Amino acid sequence: MMTLPITDTTSVADAVAAVQQWVDTEVPGAWRTAAANGPAALRAVRSPADYQQWYPTFAASGLVVPTWAREHGGLGVGNEVARAIEHVLRPLRLSRLNPLGLNNAAAALFSHGTEEQRLRFLPPIVRNEEKWCQLFSEPGAGSDLASLATRAVRDGDSWVVNGQKVWTTWADQADFAILLARTDPEAPKHKGITYFLLDMRQSGVQVRPLRQITGESEFNEVFIDDARVPDAHRVGDVNDGWRVSASTLSSERQMVSGSGSGGMGRLGGSGAERLITLAQQTGKWSDPVIRNKVMRLWAQEQIRGWTNARVRAALSAGQSPGAASSIGKVHQAVLNQQIQDLMVDLLGTEAIAWPATDDPDALPRDVQGMMRSLANGTEGGTTDINKNILGERVLGLPKEPDPWKGKPWKDIPRS
Repeated sequence: MMTLPITDTTSVADAVAAVQQWVDTEVPGAWRTAAANGPAALRAVRSPADYQQWYPTFAASGLVVPTWAREHGGLGVGNEVARAIEHVLRPLRLSRLNPLGLNNAAAALFSHGTEEQRLRFLPPIVRNEEKWCQLFSEPGAGSDLASLATRAVRDGDSWVVNGQKVWTTWADQADFAILLARTDPEAPKHKGITYFLLDMRQSGVQVRPLRQITGESEFNEVFIDDARVPDAHRVGDVNDGWRVSASTLSSERQMVSGSGSGGMGRLGGSGAERLITLAQQTGKWSDPVIRNKVMRLWAQEQIRGWTNARVRAALSAGQSPGAASSIGKVHQAVLNQQIQDLMVDLLGTEAIAWPATDDPDALPRDVQGMMRSLANGTEGGTTDINKNILGERVLGLPKEPDPWKGKPWKDIPRS
């Protein structure tokens, strides 16, 4: 396994040829054949365990994040070549593992981290050797994240952290976490927060699963008792964590904004193409009302994909997507739920009942997707909060009045 011989001087045509040769050599033939027949055929021949076992081959190629520098695990190519590479890979559905590392942690490291931190953390992220989660939300600080109460106190060359986090995706699998903690309670709530990289495998970190309506335990609550973080694992300046977190939050919104941002699996359910197939399979495609509903959602999904592509292009060019990432997030929350609701409508009685089982995977896939989509309006920042961001930063509307603005965090009422 080795990195592909593609550099920033490689032409688009040569890059495409090199990637196609890699696909023919390194991607199992059964996967290539099944991928041409759709997601269901691919799932039948490629289990998650199979994919995880093969993934180091993908990571070593540099194709997971081709725009990243080679020393960070990529190829160092520009956007045009990266788009051509993705065009070759897209039919194979080679999902990127460790998305919270690749998106959320990496965004902060690129924007505010040191090169030493990037060299330490980014290559293992790309190889999926160190999995990541995000310790931001707390029981009393969800939509108003800046009111968080988890404390970090300096102790020599390290920090001692105490507090509780909640709704932490994949915390039970994570080796590291990006963490926001309060380091100055005397400062206003946005000014006394610092951004850290926390080792999740230490004894001071306890993870408890939260079971969802689907039967899965994708989210967790995390209890932090005298956990330690070396000061070398602090990202950005002390008390400047809110500014650092903006890059992570923007990347997170883009990640959970659907088509073109990493696949529908993160949101729950399949996309509008599945609606077309399902309508045809159930004999409802001949109904003009059904066709109109399906194609209206299909068109909206294309718009969402183009919006996300614009955000990804800004990120690849080293720019901040800013409020643009909230556009995709707001659009996604309603659109994906509409897609999944229509999915179960098309299924009819098949979506009403199924054999009793404790295995979440035994649920009909489309029903499971509908249930999972209920979280879309909350994850990655609630829809209402993102509408506020769009109103203030895009439309130029005045901010909501805040009687506690500028007051010390310790004096602000909290739930």
